[in-house]
Amino acid sequence: MSKEIKIPDFIFESSWEVCNKVGGIYTVLSTRARTLQLEYTDQLVFIGPDLEENNTSFVELPRLLAAWRKQAFKEGLKIRIGRWNIPGKPIAVLINFKDFYAYKEQIYTECWKLYKVDSLRAYGDYDESCMFAYACGAVIKSYFNFNSLSGKNVIAHFNEWTTGMGLLYCKHFLPEIATVFTTHATSIGRSICGNNKPLYDFLSDYNGDQMARELNMVSKHSLEKTAAREADCFTTVSDITGKECKQLLEKEPDVITLNGFEDKFVPKGENARSVRQESRDALTKVAEALFGYDLSEDPLFIGISGRYEVRNKGIDVFIDALNNLKSHRSLEHEIVAFIMVPGDVSAPRREVLDRLQHPEIKQHSPIYFPYVTHWMNHIESDSILNMMKYRGFKNTQQEKVKIVYIPCYLNGNDGVFNKTYYDLLSGLDLTVFPSYYEPWGYTPLESIAFSVPTITTSLAGFGAWAVEEGDEEGISDGVAVISRSDRNYKKVTEEIAWTILDYAQKSNSERALIAQRARMLSKKALWSEFILNYDQAYSFALRKNRLRNNLINK
Repeated sequence: MSKEIKIPDFIFESSWEVCNKVGGIYTVLSTRARTLQLEYTDQLVFIGPDLEENNTSFVELPRLLAAWRKQAFKEGLKIRIGRWNIPGKPIAVLINFKDFYAYKEQIYTECWKLYKVDSLRAYGDYDESCMFAYACGAVIKSYFNFNSLSGKNVIAHFNEWTTGMGLLYCKHFLPEIATVFTTHATSIGRSICGNNKPLYDFLSDYNGDQMARELNMVSKHSLEKTAAREADCFTTVSDITGKECKQLLEKEPDVITLNGFEDKFVPKGENARSVRQESRDALTKVAEALFGYDLSEDPLFIGISGRYEVRNKGIDVFIDALNNLKSHRSLEHEIVAFIMVPGDVSAPRREVLDRLQHPEIKQHSPIYFPYVTHWMNHIESDSILNMMKYRGFKNTQQEKVKIVYIPCYLNGNDGVFNKTYYDLLSGLDLTVFPSYYEPWGYTPLESIAFSVPTITTSLAGFGAWAVEEGDEEGISDGVAVISRSDRNYKKVTEEIAWTILDYAQKSNSERALIAQRARMLSKKALWSEFILNYDQAYSFALRKNRLRNNLINK
C-alpha cells in the first residue's frame, strides 16, 4: 500500500441498517464487514438502532466491552453490545434512542445555530432518524473517552442523511475524530424521480434547495447537504450519483466508494446445483398451483426484485417488455416471470397452500386471481397488479409469457416458499433490472454472483461500471446493459424484449457459458477489489481532519 495512505487505528460506522435489514445499505455494510474485520479485527464498531428484542442478525454478548457498557449506562445510554451475525461477525452496538426525544427541540436549535440545518419543516421519519443519529454521536463520544482514543487515527463513518446529525455531533463535540459521510442516493434526487419528474436530461437545470421546497423535502435535504459539506471526506457509490451530488448538494464527492460484494455465502459446485434445483421445483410448484396446469418441461424463469418503486426500479419497464415479448411470433419457449418485490402483504393465500399440500389432486383450473402468491391489503389498488391486468396478462396455458407477483419479504419464513431471496434467485435463468434511478444496483450484481445473467440499464451505477469493464452488446457476456434516458422508454422495453428472446433461443450449453461469464465478471466487484476506495476515503478524511485541527490550534 502506498505510504500516502493513512491507516485508521479505529473505525466507528453508523447506519439505520446496522442489524436492521431494510434495503441496499444493509447489503453494503454487511458484505463489506468481513473485509474490514479481517483488516482491523475488533478496532471496528458498528452502531445501529435497537428496534426489536428478537433480532436474529444480532447476538448480544453481556461480557463484551463490559467495563465500557457500565460507564455508558451511567451516562444514560441504553445500549446492547454484541456481534452482528454476518460474515466477519464484527462488534455491533445497538442503541435505544427514545430518551433523546425529550431534548429534540434543543438539539434542532443547536444544529441550526452551528450549521444552519433547517429542521422546522420536518415530518415523517426525520425526527426518528435524527434522534438515532444524535444518539450514535453520544455513543461514539462515550467509547472514545472511556478507551482513551485521543491522539489516535479514528474514523467515524456515517451512512445516508439519516445519520447526518451524528456526523455534526462529532464535528462539534469530537473534533479529533475524522468524519466520513456516504450518501447512497440523494434524498432530493430520489424524490424528483419518485414524483415522475425527468432527472437526467435536466439535471444541470435543477437547484437542490428549490426542488426541496417544491417537493416538501427541506429538512432532509438541508441535513444531507450540510453533512456532505461538513464531513472530512464525502463519498458516494457511483459516478452517476457523484454528478447528482455535485448538482443537487453542491458538493462533489471526494472519493467514489463503489459497492462491492462478498461471495463467501454463494453456493458452489454440487451444492449450487442442488440449491438451484430445489428452488426451481419450488417456483414451478407455486406457479402450477396458481395457474391450475403443469408447466412445460423446461420453462424459462425470469425475475425482478427490489424496493416497491415502480418507476425507479423499472418494474413498469419489466412488465411492458414482457408484454412486447408476447407478440413475438418466434417465441417458442414458455416464460414465467417472477416479480419479487415486497408490498403491503397480509397473509399467504390459503388456496395456494391447499394445492401445495395436496399435490396428488390433479388441478384443471386456475385459482381466483392467479397472479399473486399472498393476499395484500388494498389489493384492488396495487399498482403492480393493476398494470399486469391492464396489459392483459391472464396466465392461461395458451400464453407463452406469464407473470407471478410474490409481494412478501423473502426471509425464509413467508408461508408459501419458505425460502430466502438468494435461494429463489438461484432458481432463475435470467434477471431483469431496468432501473431508472439506481445509484448502484446490488440486485444485478447479486444476480451474476449467483451465476444468473442479468439485464440492466446505463442509468444504474452497476450498469455504468459494467460498461467501463468492457461490456459487450447483448447478453452473451453475462450482462446486457440497455441504454436508457428520460425519453426512450418504448425503445428500452423493445430492446429488453429482444434480449430475453435472444436468450430464450440459446442452447443449454450456450446458457451455461453465459452463466460462467456472468460469475467471472462478479469476481471483479468483490470487496477485496473495491475496499481500496475506502482506504482512500479514510486516508483523505484523516489528512483533512489533521489539517483542520492544526488550523484551529494555531
